[in-house]
This record gives sequence, structure tokens and C-alpha cells, in this order.
Amino acid sequence: MGSEQEKNELYAMDISGVTWESAPGGPEDEKVEIAHLPGGGVAMRNSKDPETVLRYTAAEWNAFVLGARDGEFDLK
Repeated sequence: MGSEQEKNELYAMDISGVTWESAPGGPEDEKVEIAHLPGGGVAMRNSKDPETVLRYTAAEWNAFVLGARDGEFDLK
């Protein structure tokens, strides 16, 4: 997926000015939020814990989205 160097660069990136987005609806006090990063990466956080941010390379995010669309994460 993403190289170790790509991941290191993502986590070294200053993302203090990114715009966080979330899906409409649902509980107002807790949502999954994402931010699109330069180079195609994506950051993800829980609105209740905004200091903990996961970062994904463009390839990792694409694989996740395709898997979700394909039902990979559907609960059985």
C-alpha cells in the first residue's frame, strides 16, 4: 500500500489548517471526521477525540473505500 516513507511524511505534515468533514445526521457530539490532505492522503479522527488522528496514504484510502463499497466491512 503506502511506503514507510509516505507514512512518515503524512505523520510529519502539519494539518492544523485542514478542513474536517463528516457525514450529515447522526449524533452531534460524536462523528467520524475526515480531511483531505495534499498529495491525496486522508486524515481521520473521532470528533470526541480530535487529538487522535489517523492518516492514510492515497493508496490506503482508496483500498479502504473500495472495500467498504464492496461490503468488506458489513456486519454479519
